[in-house]
Amino acid sequence: MTKIAVLGAGSWGTVLGSMLADKGYDIVLYGNNEKVNQEINESHTNEHYMKNWHVNETATATGDLNEALSGAEIILFVLPTQAIRSVAQNVSKILAQRKDKPLIVTATKGIEPGSKKLISEILTEEIYPNDEDKIVAISGPSHAESVAQKDLTAISCASTSMKNAQKVQGLFSNDYFRLYTNNDLIGVEVAGAVKNVIAIAAGILVGKHYGDDAKAALMTRGLAEITRLGVNYFGADPMTFSGLSGIGDLIVTCTSVNSRNWRCGKQLGEGKSLDYVLQNMGQVVEGATTVKAVHELCQEKQIDMPISEAIYRVLYQNADVDSEIAQMMGRSPKQEIRL
Repeated sequence: MTKIAVLGAGSWGTVLGSMLADKGYDIVLYGNNEKVNQEINESHTNEHYMKNWHVNETATATGDLNEALSGAEIILFVLPTQAIRSVAQNVSKILAQRKDKPLIVTATKGIEPGSKKLISEILTEEIYPNDEDKIVAISGPSHAESVAQKDLTAISCASTSMKNAQKVQGLFSNDYFRLYTNNDLIGVEVAGAVKNVIAIAAGILVGKHYGDDAKAALMTRGLAEITRLGVNYFGADPMTFSGLSGIGDLIVTCTSVNSRNWRCGKQLGEGKSLDYVLQNMGQVVEGATTVKAVHELCQEKQIDMPISEAIYRVLYQNADVDSEIAQMMGRSPKQEIRL
């Protein structure tokens, strides 16, 4: 029986772990909240993250990373961006005692502030230096709440190794969760990370009572920004941003009440402070971290991303939302199709 270690016992870790357990895999979730671990093991629920939902009873949880990784053929990272590097360093120390090299899968969507590195780059650097082929990213239009209810879902599965992408595709796919392979690992990750920033903007528009035209304009111009960053800085394939991990994920994250980033933006648009929103969200708002890295890149490389820069100013420089909208709408005329 294939053992999969799921690092992260939040909503996505629990749902993906339970879904994989449904397929008969040996699933161990790793998390640092002992109350959550105990609840999963004893009650087969995770009420803090997934209310009124049952976890497959064969899935177990632990706070011991050695126990989680022991015998694991696949290691699935479903952790907040800020926790990836430290946990990856601990994983590397444990794997150094093994002769085999488990496949690393990431479902985390973010860019690390400071280093400006994608999750796959961090995992490669910390666990498998010079062996990026062992890293696979899954990303696309999906919410844990929807997958938990077995809604029909299709996402991208990306790696520099098509063989490894296809292996993960086979492991994860079922009758309601479909994966498409993609060899543009970087593009898939950029799209998954930066769409969270645009989703905060989409929520702000709703909080300010703007309508469908505004939302459509934001999403379209947001996609242009994501593509510009992905192609010009990271060297991604522009076609990736027309796919599931690009426009697909952007659509669902900018329109769904299940999106934490959208909910964060909506509350900001209604006049609440960022500190209040983050303290009461209950889960990590990845876009609030990613926008810092995007801002750093825009400043260093002179990348034109006005929506993302406006969100940074609103979140971290106390900029007025209405003033930012007016400034954006009053910018000098631009050509639409450009990189």
